[in-house]
Amino acid sequence: MNALVDNTAARGLGDVNSRHLDALESEAIHIMREVAAECANPALLFSGGKDSVVLLRLAEKAFRPGKFPFPLVHVDTGHNFPEVITFRDKRVAELGERLIVGSVEDSIKRGTVRLRNPATDSRNAAQAVTLLETIAEHKFDACIGGARRDEEKARAKERIFSFRDEFGAWDPKSQRPELWDLYNTRVHPGENMRVFPISNWTELDVWQYIAREKLELPPIYFAHERQVIPRNGLLVPLTDLTPPREGETVETQVVRFRTVGDISCTCPVSSDAATVEAIIAETAITQITERGATRMDDQTSEASMEKRKKAGYF
Repeated sequence: MNALVDNTAARGLGDVNSRHLDALESEAIHIMREVAAECANPALLFSGGKDSVVLLRLAEKAFRPGKFPFPLVHVDTGHNFPEVITFRDKRVAELGERLIVGSVEDSIKRGTVRLRNPATDSRNAAQAVTLLETIAEHKFDACIGGARRDEEKARAKERIFSFRDEFGAWDPKSQRPELWDLYNTRVHPGENMRVFPISNWTELDVWQYIAREKLELPPIYFAHERQVIPRNGLLVPLTDLTPPREGETVETQVVRFRTVGDISCTCPVSSDAATVEAIIAETAITQITERGATRMDDQTSEASMEKRKKAGYF
């Protein structure tokens, strides 16, 4: 009798969760179709990370069997994890869609990005310059991305349709109202929108959707052995870009990445979760946001992300 009750309760929770994901999916598809209907020249940002993988599935559900009404765009720092770039190119080829790559390296060569040491300095913040140059070159009036409000404080302030001025800047004190799922997409030449269809999703929602849709991901999202350097409460991956400092030790640990980005500022977490189901169980009880646990650039100050976004960062 107890087993029967437990099974019935489990089925009930499963039904509730399925309805929850259905509602999130429906909202995101509606937003994507609004972009396609209202914007003249949109693009979808695709890095190969888990959130952009979810966006691709949502785009498939919104527009297949036709082609996507926008190209895919990736701002490549040149310091990305190779497993992620390999996965990016494989997924784009499978979809048969167009990929535009904006290169931070090209921005450095043009002189629009200046670093003290281009070979080793973090290029994460420099992505804002390359993104703005890519938007200007292709005259995009909207860029769809996978940012979520639960990631970070500045993200939580942002609208789904986030207006950016002719300089690519975001003003958190002057945002457009979004009542009753009505979105103001009007922009003047040079202005653009950043659009976030999964704003209302959580990290747990993303992983549960990945499980439901059986989506493939880069292997570094799952537990694997890697050499790391314990530093300021983080596990810095040992690479040519992130060598140990004087007095630091290198350890081999079983880790996984909760988020992927520029090697110079993205850290894994200690974890033995080697399957999507294990990651869901782990995510359900974690008390630290993925960026708080893994991004060195967000730990410089509480306003780090907001400052970068005001300068044009996604």
